[in-house]
Amino acid sequence: MTYLDRRTLLGTAAGVAAGPAFAQPTATHDVPFSTGTNAPALRAPANSCDCHFHIYDNRFPPAPGGLPAANASPDDYRKLQARIGTTRGVVVQPSLYGVNNEPTLAGMAALGPNFRAVAVVNTSVTDAELQRLHGLGVRGIRFNLAQAGTTTLEMVEPLSARVDALGWHCQVNMPGDKIVEAGPTFLRVRGKMVFDHLAHVPHPAGVDSDTYKFIRRLLDQGNTWVKLSGAYADTKTGAPAYADASLVARAFAAAAPERVVWGSDWPHPTERADNRPNDATLFDLLSDWVPDERARHKVLVDNPALLYDFPAT
Repeated sequence: MTYLDRRTLLGTAAGVAAGPAFAQPTATHDVPFSTGTNAPALRAPANSCDCHFHIYDNRFPPAPGGLPAANASPDDYRKLQARIGTTRGVVVQPSLYGVNNEPTLAGMAALGPNFRAVAVVNTSVTDAELQRLHGLGVRGIRFNLAQAGTTTLEMVEPLSARVDALGWHCQVNMPGDKIVEAGPTFLRVRGKMVFDHLAHVPHPAGVDSDTYKFIRRLLDQGNTWVKLSGAYADTKTGAPAYADASLVARAFAAAAPERVVWGSDWPHPTERADNRPNDATLFDLLSDWVPDERARHKVLVDNPALLYDFPAT
């Protein structure tokens, strides 16, 4: 199954970050919700995984209060894959659909066996439903606490305890200052946690911020992961280098190279239609964030295989 819905999807300007000395491919790629048509300079290793993107399908109604968004279909996403060279991926349930995970499950099924999903549930979910989702390829649950909606902070601990038995993680999207305020909750969680989009570390404070210091504390506990994604989400310096976000990404990757993963955040739902990112630029940032090739292989291949239960390579 295919298409989808959500609020205005798009990203920021273009440009190509410095990358390794690979020949630039000559093919051009027209990808919906992305600017530019160039391929990245960085070549994705075999079994590279995009650990964060969304499918929107307007055959499914939004949750109460949600506004329809443009379709972003599996076929559209395949064009992004062709452009950046990834072959595995993780479909993340967008907040638009609440706990109706069918758009995400349909998108994952259409994309095939190289894909997993992160669902949204609340504390009323049954064990039977969790088992059903596991069988379909779900490997985590998301808490979008950047806005009022389906999930709440109070649900994190009880749901983490339940999904941990399945080997799943809890994925958190939350403003950086709110992460610090909720610190006692996250410190009590013993299951795996994944923080979206560089944990929304604020700028210009960056690595000197309380958010960065708290996430480092969680990383040192050993059960926390960070997504090297959403460079545009909190930047003050902007494209193409996203210099402030890049400082934070490099620091996280150096601190816990075995517990960071990369995601495109396609179709960039937080970005205005006139401010779409260049997805080749976003992928090429990895050359700066994780300059060592073996460490990049961990970020793109080994770490996602462990976190999302892909076959080892």
